[in-house]
Amino acid sequence: MKELHLTKCVFSDVDIQSGLVQKRKLGAFIQQLIFTYTKKNSALSYNFVQDETLAQMNRDYLQHDTLTDIITFDLSEKKSMMVLADIYISIDRVKENAQSFGIKYSTELLRVIIHGALHLSGFGDKTKKEKENIRELEDIWMQKYLNNNSSNNK
Repeated sequence: MKELHLTKCVFSDVDIQSGLVQKRKLGAFIQQLIFTYTKKNSALSYNFVQDETLAQMNRDYLQHDTLTDIITFDLSEKKSMMVLADIYISIDRVKENAQSFGIKYSTELLRVIIHGALHLSGFGDKTKKEKENIRELEDIWMQKYLNNNSSNNK
C-alpha cells in the first residue's frame, strides 16, 4: 500500500495585500527547497500581515518588543516525516526594507519567503556565521527560482 503524502503551501493575504503572483509555482519551489535539506514533505501556511499584527505576535509569543519582517512557527512534531509550519510576514517591513536596500519589493518578498523556508530546513541566523550562511543560501535559492521562472516564461 502506498503511503499518502500531504503537501501544500498556501499564501494568504490576512490584513494586507501582498501582491504575490504565481503562488502555485512558488509554493512547489518552496516545498522542493525544504525537501532538499530535510527529505520531508511539508504543509506550510504563509500569512501576509501588517506591521502591527506581527509586532503583537512578536511580543506575545517571542517576548520581543521590536518590529520584524518574518516569524516562523515550526509546528512539526519530533521525529515527524512532515514539516508543518505557520509563517507570518509583515508586508509593511518588506516594503520598507526593499526601499532602504534599493531593490524591488517583489525581490525582497521572495527573499523573506525563502528565509522562512530555510529556517524550517534547519538553518539559523543567531550568530554572525549563521547569518552569513543563511544570506548566501537565500541568494542561491532566489537565483534558482528566478532562473527557473525566466526560462519557463520564454
